[in-house]
Amino acid sequence: MDPHHLAELAVAAERIGYRAAWLPDHLLPPGQYGDGRYGGVYEPLVSLSYIAAHTSTIGLGTSVLVLPMRSPFVVAKQAATLDRLSRERLTLGVGIGWDRTEFEAVGSDFRTRGARTDEAISLLRKLFDGSHEGGVFEPKPRRRIPIMVGGTSEPALRRAATLADEWQAVGLSPAEFAQRLERLRELGGHGVRATTRIAWEGGAAELAMAVEQTHAFTEAGAEAVALWFGAHEGFAERMVEFAEALR
Repeated sequence: MDPHHLAELAVAAERIGYRAAWLPDHLLPPGQYGDGRYGGVYEPLVSLSYIAAHTSTIGLGTSVLVLPMRSPFVVAKQAATLDRLSRERLTLGVGIGWDRTEFEAVGSDFRTRGARTDEAISLLRKLFDGSHEGGVFEPKPRRRIPIMVGGTSEPALRRAATLADEWQAVGLSPAEFAQRLERLRELGGHGVRATTRIAWEGGAAELAMAVEQTHAFTEAGAEAVALWFGAHEGFAERMVEFAEALR
């Protein structure tokens, strides 16, 4: 997809009334570095900066940045800069990643990614609030940049409960989401905003199911439901159609 279409879609989403635009992250696409589902994944923080320049109110986020494959110092600088440029619209969604070959390709240890993600989030907080003792970090954010943790495993829930402002689940039914949310609260994440993500790529029956899912997740405790609308062709039209069906 032409990257310029990202801004066009974000402008359309803002006009329709969607609350946020989310971008995924892969340094190298899964599989044989060419899986069609991930073709054309542009660097998300750079792309969100481009989107920020073309929009004014819609939230901007990563869903999710594979944090253990990156230097937290660089991520902190990128995130703080983007939050300033976008007038404080960024939610930094992070996760541990799942594709071993992607880690191997960039020389990053797959086995320790969970622990390194925890350490990186803690470091991001210190850099953002000025408590890191290793040097002066500038520019500091003007606010607490929301950090969202993605994942549904026990370690992911613990990470979200203790280190994050938001939690995003993917691949759960509404009933499973409610169970995982209850566990998140048990782990201490009482103030963590709970969200999820679903997909609708077209079709009348599938649209009705996506609308039903959205309502079901809301009833299960989700404070926001992100939608993926499939391939670029028809993406904007599906955004409109879903929004109208949801009203």
